[in-house]
Amino acid sequence: MAVDYATLKKGGFMRQKQKNNFSLRLRVVGGNLTAKQLATIAEVSDKYGEGYVHLTSRQSVEIPFVKLDDIDEVKAALAKGDTEPGVCGPRVRTITACQGAAVCPSGCIDTYALAKELDERYFARELPHKFKFGITGCQNNCLKSEENDVGIKGGIKVEWREADCIGCGVCVKACRQGALTMEDGKIVLDKEKCNFCGRCFKACPTEAWDTIHGYIVSFGGLFGNHINKGETVIPFIEDKETLMKICDTAIQFFDDNANPGERFKFTIDRVGREKFTNTILEVYNNG
Repeated sequence: MAVDYATLKKGGFMRQKQKNNFSLRLRVVGGNLTAKQLATIAEVSDKYGEGYVHLTSRQSVEIPFVKLDDIDEVKAALAKGDTEPGVCGPRVRTITACQGAAVCPSGCIDTYALAKELDERYFARELPHKFKFGITGCQNNCLKSEENDVGIKGGIKVEWREADCIGCGVCVKACRQGALTMEDGKIVLDKEKCNFCGRCFKACPTEAWDTIHGYIVSFGGLFGNHINKGETVIPFIEDKETLMKICDTAIQFFDDNANPGERFKFTIDRVGREKFTNTILEVYNNG
C-alpha cells in the first residue's frame, strides 16, 4: 500500500532522508510543556526514536527517527501523556510566545493565555500557505514578533495622574525613549515618542499613572528565503475583543486573496498594501 506522505506531513510527521523514518513535530503552545508532557516525550523518544529530541526555532519539540510502522503506537503513547502531534504544510502553525506578564517583570500582557486562545481559535486551519503567529510580552521583544505573519507585542498606554505624583522623577529616568520630561514639577508625556513599554508605570513608587494594557500588532513578517519586518497598521489596540477581530480579518484576507504557496507578505504586496490597511482600519474603527 502506498504511503500517504502528504497526510502524514499534515499531521506533523516529516520525512527524513532515512527511508521510512520521520521526525515528529509536537504541538507546543506558547513554549509551555508540563512535567508530565516532558516525561511522556522522553519515554516516546527513548522507545520509538533514538533517545533524543530536537528543539525547533519555534518552540516546538521534534522526535526524530520515528518508524513508519510505529506511527499509530506513537500517537497512542503521546495521548496518554496529554501530548499530541503538531502540524506542517499550508496551515496555521503552533502559536509561539515568551513568558509574558505571568512570569517576567517587564511583561505587559499574559502572553501564554493569549497564545492558548489563538491556538484554540486557529490551530491547523487550512490556508494557501503556512501562517505564523508570535506573541511577545513587551518592547524587549524577546520573541521577535515582527518575524511572524501576525506578530503581537504587549504594551501599556499611560496617562499621568498628578494627584498621586510625588515629583521624584524616577519615571523620567526609567523612560528609554525620552518621552517624559519634568517641567515646573509636573510630568510631561510626549505621546509621539512613547512606545508603550510601561517602564514609567512599573518604576513609579506611587503608581501615579492610569494604564491600559493592550497590543501592538504587525503584519507580513517573514524570515526565510526572503526577509521582511512586519509592519504595524494601528499604533495601539486597547482591548482583546478588537485584537481578535483584527486577527480574524488578517487571516481571512490571506485566505481570500493568497495564491497557493504564497506567504502573507507577498499577498499584501500583490493585492495592495493600501487595500489591506484599509481593511484592517475598517474593522478597527467599527469596533
